[in-house]
Amino acid sequence: MTTFAPDSLALNRKLPLWYQVSQSLRASILGRRPHEPLRLPTEDRLAEHYGVSVLTMRQALKELEAEGLISRHRRRGTFIEPSAQRGAPVRLLGSVDAIVAQQSGERTEILGHGPEPVPAELAEYFPDLEEAVAYRRLRSDERGGEPTNWAENLVRPEIAERVDLADLARWPMTKVLRDAVGVRISRITDTVEARLADPETARLLDVPLLSPILHYTGVTYDESGRVVDVARIRYRGDRFSFTVTVDAHN
Repeated sequence: MTTFAPDSLALNRKLPLWYQVSQSLRASILGRRPHEPLRLPTEDRLAEHYGVSVLTMRQALKELEAEGLISRHRRRGTFIEPSAQRGAPVRLLGSVDAIVAQQSGERTEILGHGPEPVPAELAEYFPDLEEAVAYRRLRSDERGGEPTNWAENLVRPEIAERVDLADLARWPMTKVLRDAVGVRISRITDTVEARLADPETARLLDVPLLSPILHYTGVTYDESGRVVDVARIRYRGDRFSFTVTVDAHN
């Protein structure tokens, strides 16, 4: 039986390895196409793929099993649950793969894209630009089709030239920039705050006007320290919560 092929991962030795592996594999599972196999490679092969010990791999798989994303069967192997979908809360521990996993696993509709003037509130991130390329997407629950969040990304024009909309319909912008475009991401700064739904957000997310939402802003920097993307995502407040874990040993 053919097995599912997970994405590769560049490990950060400052973060728990099992966590990074679980988040990377989680993003791969949630971003899989319907025709791709459900069976995962063996523990040994996965450990070799990620460059970690079998014990670390086992801990990562245990985390995914607890989430209901995979099921493990003695002698038969490990399988992706066909109904696997992203749940809440989302735990962020400072890795790019955590950001990717946060934004994966939902049906995505491209609402529009094209060059636009840089908004005044984002001008500090693009001091050398008057115009950038904006992308707008609506994400919906895979099962019921209920809208869950909508996202705006503002991307540098020379980077946007290499963004394929087909990739963006399948993957979060972070993954597209890193894995498809080849941007060397050095860091992402995240801000999450409570806001009230404006008319456009209320319409897109099908919630009452002025109802609570979670407003996420993510600023992505390349290895030269330049901002390449600013993401603004509005999450339905009744569907999401965020938990941040601080590693006291770093």
